Amino acid sequence: MAIRSALPAQDRNLMPEGRLSGPMPWVIAIMVFLTVLAAAAGLLLASASADMGQEIARQATVQVLAAEPRERDAEQARALSALRALPQVTDAASVPPAKVEQLLAPWFGGASIASDLPIPALIDVTLTGPADAGALQRLRVALERAAPSARVDADGAWLAPVRGALQSLQWLAAALIVLLGIATAATVVLAARSSLGNHRETIAIVHLLGGTDHQISRLFQRRMALDAAFGAILGFVASAALLYALSRQFLELDTPLVPVAGASPLLFAVLLVIPVVTVLLAVLMARLTILGALRKML
Repeated sequence: MAIRSALPAQDRNLMPEGRLSGPMPWVIAIMVFLTVLAAAAGLLLASASADMGQEIARQATVQVLAAEPRERDAEQARALSALRALPQVTDAASVPPAKVEQLLAPWFGGASIASDLPIPALIDVTLTGPADAGALQRLRVALERAAPSARVDADGAWLAPVRGALQSLQWLAAALIVLLGIATAATVVLAARSSLGNHRETIAIVHLLGGTDHQISRLFQRRMALDAAFGAILGFVASAALLYALSRQFLELDTPLVPVAGASPLLFAVLLVIPVVTVLLAVLMARLTILGALRKML
């Protein structure tokens, strides 16, 4: 309504126009649909990467590798006592052997593990700070006498490839958003030039009657804004409905690798920026295109 009231009625009726008759609204709807999906994927991946980093950064795992079961159990008990005595350790807990076998089962094709195969005893350790090289070295020093066969690793090191893959996907989503923005701008430019060509004779008459380039450009801007607003709203509603349906399905998976918690009302509020920016971009590109073409016509 703001756009409609910005022009006098006689100016709006000066140039005949078809409402949503061209392909531009539908192309913009597709662009906004894809852009919202790419932006949502990028934001959810960023949230998952950040949550994973904060949760894993203070975690470490101690593997007791002694081959003899009794010696392995004894080293594990001594290692637990030594770790719990350290001020930088907030929690240290042994992993039950049944859980260790469950973790190793996929590596053996789901078959049971032979009883004579030495399985390391594991201890989950939570530190007060990041599990960096200095913290890990202090743990190794504390375990040298209590558990000589112990090996200490930061949990973050295991998930480094996963975090790297998530970051690559974020960059891919950002690249897609940029490309879709360029494609949207190009669509508006082509639509503006096509509309300008269709009304070339009317524009010449308006010029003869004393009409200025800015008055003529406002007519085209209004039409482009209406088409872009229709397409942006349609694309956003379709993408938001799809995201909501997917988030409902992913809730049943109950896995930390799918960040369904990030599909919140706040996410949809942030994504609302995309249709608004799309309409503003369409108006700007239409204005620049029309003014540039009108200057060449004179």
